[in-house]
Amino acid sequence: MPPAMSTMAWLPSPPDFRRALKSALENGRIEERVEALVALAQFRLDFVETIQLDSALARTLAVFPSATSSAKMPRIRLGLLASATVDHLLPAVRVAALRRRMLIDPYVGGFGQYRAELLEPASGLRRFAPDVILFSLGWRDFLGGVPLAATADEAHRAVANAMAELRTLWRQARESLHALVIQQSFLDVTEPLFGSYELSVSGSPASLVSRLNMQLAEAVAGEGGLLLDIARASARDGLGTWFDIARWLQAKIEVAPQAAPLYGELVARLLAAQRGQSRKCLVLDLDNTLWGGVVGDVGLEGIVLGEGSAAGEAHLALQRYARSLAERGIILAVCSKNESGIVEEAFRDHPEMLLRRSDIAAFLVNWQDKAENLRTIAQRLNIGLDSLVFIDDNPAERARVRESLPMVAVPELPDDPAHYVRCIADAGYFEAVSFTNEDRQRVEQYAANSEREALRDTMQSMDDFLRSLDMSVEYGPVSALDVPRVTQLINKTNQFNTTTRRFSSEEISAFASDPRNIALQFRLLDRFGDNGLVSVMLLSGRMDDPAVLEVVNWVMSCRVFGRQLEDEALNIAVEAARAKGFGQLRAELITTKKNAVIRDLFAGLGFAPAGASGAADTTHWSLDLRGHEPRPTFIHRGASA
Repeated sequence: MPPAMSTMAWLPSPPDFRRALKSALENGRIEERVEALVALAQFRLDFVETIQLDSALARTLAVFPSATSSAKMPRIRLGLLASATVDHLLPAVRVAALRRRMLIDPYVGGFGQYRAELLEPASGLRRFAPDVILFSLGWRDFLGGVPLAATADEAHRAVANAMAELRTLWRQARESLHALVIQQSFLDVTEPLFGSYELSVSGSPASLVSRLNMQLAEAVAGEGGLLLDIARASARDGLGTWFDIARWLQAKIEVAPQAAPLYGELVARLLAAQRGQSRKCLVLDLDNTLWGGVVGDVGLEGIVLGEGSAAGEAHLALQRYARSLAERGIILAVCSKNESGIVEEAFRDHPEMLLRRSDIAAFLVNWQDKAENLRTIAQRLNIGLDSLVFIDDNPAERARVRESLPMVAVPELPDDPAHYVRCIADAGYFEAVSFTNEDRQRVEQYAANSEREALRDTMQSMDDFLRSLDMSVEYGPVSALDVPRVTQLINKTNQFNTTTRRFSSEEISAFASDPRNIALQFRLLDRFGDNGLVSVMLLSGRMDDPAVLEVVNWVMSCRVFGRQLEDEALNIAVEAARAKGFGQLRAELITTKKNAVIRDLFAGLGFAPAGASGAADTTHWSLDLRGHEPRPTFIHRGASA
């Protein structure tokens, strides 16, 4: 049997935790100390080890407050409003965030005082001014008064009233505190009264909680929030893993201490996904991973795959899971030490092969070092190494990649391939906070990208290639229908992102509806298909100077780099600015390790330096619109909204 999910078995075990922690704290340079703590957070830690690491981090940051900026780790102010004891969960939340290079500053409201914390003008929560509010509430607060003999209509009204009260809390958090809302699902920890008939009784706790949770996900998403689904996690792991009745009776602890590391992991995943830090690409080894056996030794007919054996069905299950991930927008790649021709034959001719060569966006099959091949895959796909998840059955290869490329996620696969899928799914690398049309079409878009790259190889010059693409741009203001994709693009884009600022869907909607602002979205089409909504430009009118329009942020998908869309987007923005009477564009460029590719963006577009900012990583630029000439491109204007 695989280890329980609460042990986070996909993470490798620390070689010697106490010695590693001691060594980390002995680092003389603060940057090295913080990096050593980040590295230690990548291992599988129990509840006590999690507390010890969190304590070491707190001491480090207290003595060296500049460590945050030197490590370029964002700080997130998290308010936790609860109707149970939750203080024991905070170390796990902070360590899980550290695993993703984020720092959490928490505030815990008074026990059961979540309404007062939200409503009272002088509450501690309001003084704290959280970026995120996590509601960790019990179902009894909303449905505890429903009698067991309630009719179906009475139960329906009670759940509807509970949802209405929850929506009121979420709106208070969003509108008064401008915070992102995370709502925790409700645990049913009651003992059954009717056995298997429980859900058939409208007034039973199990029935009420089930109805409440069923409505919760859609409701919180409709309000622009996120769901922390611990009810589903407890159903997978077993309620006993998450809830301990003795702890509840002693101290009103609902989430048991042994589940704290996983609880923190689930919270951190949501925070990271909201900031665009979920992984984008699943990289698969082949021999004994995607199929059983070494194809070079046993031949096509000798590999174990498909129905008829437990091992064959396990490998087929991994292929099926990978294909499902591709359907939701995850890129698939192959990295294998093998003979390319034999592998191509397996993808083409094996009757049980579910994945096809056309499903794979980057295919590196050779005898080179896998770490170097992973670098090549990231370069070919134009994504960061921290977007990759590498799946390999060989412990030596996993260790090699972890050592050489610590930014690549490498799950510790179990010995039995039957548990591969569960391990990858439990790790939560591909946590999502939305599912847009662009996500659904991403497989086709990357396939079309491969065709474009093949065409480029046949052209004599870049101009010939761009001209042959027959490109057109569709553009217009950001509408309500665009907001989910626009929010996703801004929050997931790291390379072409001028300020790296993140926005909620509510903030995007408010920005786009402000008459002082211009919010533009761009779609790029060519002879191979529609790339989707691939760029967003947020422009804000300056209060202190009505002639100036500020580029608050500008993002563009890596899939369309180098195709002159930045030039044509600027042309369109200049026209929109002139139409509203602006005479100057000003822009700020905040340079990070991830967006170095656009270091010269504004200089290359004709902007002039606009004075020093005081920050080494920030530059300011201006463009006089009165004398600006449109930049020539090979992009035609398509539909405009």
